[in-house]
Amino acid sequence: MKSILTEQQVSLSIKRLAHEILENHLHLDNTVLIGVQPRGIYVSDKIVNELKQLTSIDKIKYGKLDITFYRDDVRKELKIANATDIPFSIENKHVVIIDDVLWTGRTTRAALDALLDFGRPATVELCVLIDRRFNRELPIHADYVGRTIDTFPSQKVLVHWKEKDGRDDVVLV
Repeated sequence: MKSILTEQQVSLSIKRLAHEILENHLHLDNTVLIGVQPRGIYVSDKIVNELKQLTSIDKIKYGKLDITFYRDDVRKELKIANATDIPFSIENKHVVIIDDVLWTGRTTRAALDALLDFGRPATVELCVLIDRRFNRELPIHADYVGRTIDTFPSQKVLVHWKEKDGRDDVVLV
């Protein structure tokens, strides 16, 4: 097991990602943030909390998206859906999808498919804590990245969150 991000590095990465999003969407007037269920919401919750300290809370539009039935592997095993909570239209909005790890791109593709049920966005950007840049199966890249790492397909990236696992860190096994 190899440490990728310590608790302090996770915290700093979250702060930096929030600042980068705010830098590109200064007033958040026409921007919405969407956390991908299940594990992307831990990152998105933390980024939204950082943004609340940097800007007016009422400017932040934040939703959570379940992609369970949009995945191309859903037929292989029984899946339990998570809640989708997007209480606003994304029509002509600048959408920032937030997830924990980008690897093959399949989760992001499923999120893009699911988003279309809520309207047609003006633009879509991707924010991830970890980008496993090799082994991409789809032409998808992240606009905001906490850390880019090189891995073998046999390795796993485990992202731990205090709320679920008792600690914030990222390890490679």
